[in-house]
Amino acid sequence: MCGTRPGQAASNRMKTRQPEIRTVDVARDELQCIERARAGDAKAFGLLVERYQDRVFNVCVRILADRAAAEDLTQEAFVKAFTSITGFDGRAAFFTWLYRIAVNLCLSARRRPTRPTVSLDAESDGRYAATGAARLAGDGPSPDVQAARREEHGLVLAALAELDEEHRAVVVLRDIESLDYGEIAEILQVPTGTVKSRLHRARMALRERLGPILGKA
Repeated sequence: MCGTRPGQAASNRMKTRQPEIRTVDVARDELQCIERARAGDAKAFGLLVERYQDRVFNVCVRILADRAAAEDLTQEAFVKAFTSITGFDGRAAFFTWLYRIAVNLCLSARRRPTRPTVSLDAESDGRYAATGAARLAGDGPSPDVQAARREEHGLVLAALAELDEEHRAVVVLRDIESLDYGEIAEILQVPTGTVKSRLHRARMALRERLGPILGKA
C-alpha cells in the first residue's frame, strides 16, 4: 500500500501544493502512490512501475516486434512518466496516461529510417494466438487453435509486423490489451471514429494474411 508514512504529513504540507487529482477509476492505494510520486517519492513510483511494467512491455514488444528495443523503450517510458508525473491530473486513468507515453515512443521509434525487424520468440506469450486471432475470426478459441497455438502465434506476429504503425497500434490496444474504444482514442489522441475505422482496416489486412488460421483461405 502507498499510504502516507508517519511523520510525513507536516513535511508534505510544507512542499509546493500540487493541483488535486480528479480520480477516474483509480484505486485508493494507486492514488496514494501517484500523489507521493508527484511529490518526488521515487519509491512510490517504483510501486507503480511494478504494477504496470509487464503490460507496458507487452504493448511495446508487439508494436516494435523487437524485444531488446521494447525493453529499452519500456524503461524510457517510465523515466519519462516519472519526470512528467506532476502533469498527470486524473482526467484519464493513470494506465491510459502511461500507455499514451509508451505508445508514442514506440510509434516514433518505428517511424525512424531503420526500424527493427521481427525478432520475437514465438514461445514468449501465446496469448494473442489464442485470443487475438479468435477475436479477428469472431469466435472463441477452438481446440484446433489451442493445439496449434505456438505456430499460429508466430504467424500472427509476422502478419502484425507487416501493418503500418497506426493500424498496428489499434490492433495491439484493442485485440490484445482489450482496451475500449474510448481508452484507445485517448491514448492515440484521435477521435473514436478514427479508432474504429483503423481497426476495421487492420483486421481486414490481417484476415488476408491469416486466412489459413482463420479458415478464410
